[in-house]
Amino acid sequence: MTKVRLHIHGGEKGGSEVTFDELSAAMAEISGGWIDIHRPEEESCRPFLEGEMGFFHLAVDDCFAEPVSGGFVYDDHKFFAFKARDQDRDLDTEHLRAFLKGGWLVTVRHAHMPGINEFRKRFYTSKVKRLSKIGSEYLLYELLDSVADDWYKVLEKKSHRLDELEDQVFDPSHKFPDLLEDLHELKGDLREVAKSTTPLQEVVHKMFRTGEDFVTEETLVYFQDLDALTQDLVRRVENYNSGAASTRDTYISQSHMRAAEAQAEAGEVMRLLTIIATIMLPITAIASIFGMNVSSFGAGDGPIDLKLILGIMGATGGVILLWLYSKGHIGGKR
Repeated sequence: MTKVRLHIHGGEKGGSEVTFDELSAAMAEISGGWIDIHRPEEESCRPFLEGEMGFFHLAVDDCFAEPVSGGFVYDDHKFFAFKARDQDRDLDTEHLRAFLKGGWLVTVRHAHMPGINEFRKRFYTSKVKRLSKIGSEYLLYELLDSVADDWYKVLEKKSHRLDELEDQVFDPSHKFPDLLEDLHELKGDLREVAKSTTPLQEVVHKMFRTGEDFVTEETLVYFQDLDALTQDLVRRVENYNSGAASTRDTYISQSHMRAAEAQAEAGEVMRLLTIIATIMLPITAIASIFGMNVSSFGAGDGPIDLKLILGIMGATGGVILLWLYSKGHIGGKR
């Protein structure tokens, strides 16, 4: 169900929920403010947006479909669409649409957004009340700045998480079995943040192009500050993403080193066992030969001669050597 809240300076903090008929009557007496439309239904919203406000029909269409992030200037109003974080789904985002006309800012959204909550707090401050007289462009600046600040809070948490994972990677006293999965998850989260912060920065930067007429002379300095803010936001996402990738590569390298060390230890054990076996082999052969019940060396009276036994042993060894040679295991054949 569509919910409409009217926010005006000097009015009730948090705004007042109104119908479109009540909104039209209030706007006839007030020169400006903020109208927030949540979960718009086309049947009830289009007559107000397109009919009463006179917004361009293609911009109104974007309120009920998935728009492309960007801004457009029409004869007597402006339209912007950009992504903001969805409060109910962590890093998922939803498009926020904003119309500017005269002293009015009209936002249209389909989800709860932390950026909207922050902007609502700012709207009723004395600073915004004073500067909103510049025009609705200043309200748009505060809205975009609120969305950017929300992403800064998210990145602050991701930065702390990255620091924790880096400490775990370089902690030799403990093993963390899910470390690689945690690093992959962090990189995935940063990719999701980038999908929203990069388009936001592009929308803001586009406002300064020659002939776009997005930014008024009175609000130029504020949008220049916002442009620098969003550029820094994008750089931070890139830096944290690089840090997560570097930490993951370091962890993988350490895992390979530990595997190599374990293999080297196993090789050392095998070398020791081979030496022991080499020492024991002639001793075992001597003991076996002299333990035979055959007539030899002045002992034994067995029916089989020692020379025959040694001949059989030699022939068996020769057959084994020939087989190994034919398979290429000895003699340099490959």
